[in-house]
Amino acid sequence: MSISRIDQLEQNLRAWLLRTPVLSLASSLGAEDMVITDLICRKNLPIRIFTLDTGRLPEPTYRLLDRIFEHYGRRIEVFWPAQEDVEELVKEQGVNGFYHSLAARRACCGARKVKPLARALSGQQGWITGLRRDQSPTRSDLVAEIRDEGHGLMKYSPLLDWSQEEVWAVVKEYRVPYNALHDQQYASIGCAPCTRAIQSGEDERAGRWWWESSHSKECGLHVVSETATQE
Repeated sequence: MSISRIDQLEQNLRAWLLRTPVLSLASSLGAEDMVITDLICRKNLPIRIFTLDTGRLPEPTYRLLDRIFEHYGRRIEVFWPAQEDVEELVKEQGVNGFYHSLAARRACCGARKVKPLARALSGQQGWITGLRRDQSPTRSDLVAEIRDEGHGLMKYSPLLDWSQEEVWAVVKEYRVPYNALHDQQYASIGCAPCTRAIQSGEDERAGRWWWESSHSKECGLHVVSETATQE
């Protein structure tokens, strides 16, 4: 199973490199993105890898960044929110204002994630994500290749039809480093105050912004492509 999946993943990445040579993986440092990172590093593919540090990540996520360097000899490029954006956000809503309303939470994600992503993607021709359709109801209609009009480049999601079991089979087979919180029932890991472990029967993103409706659980990084035209 994992060999054929990995072969297909490599074929897709190489094909997308031919189409959009200036290509980046936007890594959340989740298991899916670590599978893609592992292939990029093992095959020495010329794909830039970056992540977003919101300033509120859990400590195991930072430890994973160190493990990635130890394992692959490669540092992941890190983008932070602008200091003035965070200061203005906290001034307006307090340190944990995101608990109080959906608008406040989206404003926090906008300052800490959406704006830094735009900076990270500047000058790129395409970006890769580790999204999967079965992660949550908000991702069931995603497509593998799409024109991201919001950022003006192509967006690729090679793991869309993978299952959680397939992802972890590859992690185990190739001994891919992963966030230790996954071993504590954290299926999807974001900022520390907005992430909890999930219970049996919950979808993978139930632990993200658990106080909200399941249909609002996106930070905005992938919403900008909703009006994109498929290629």
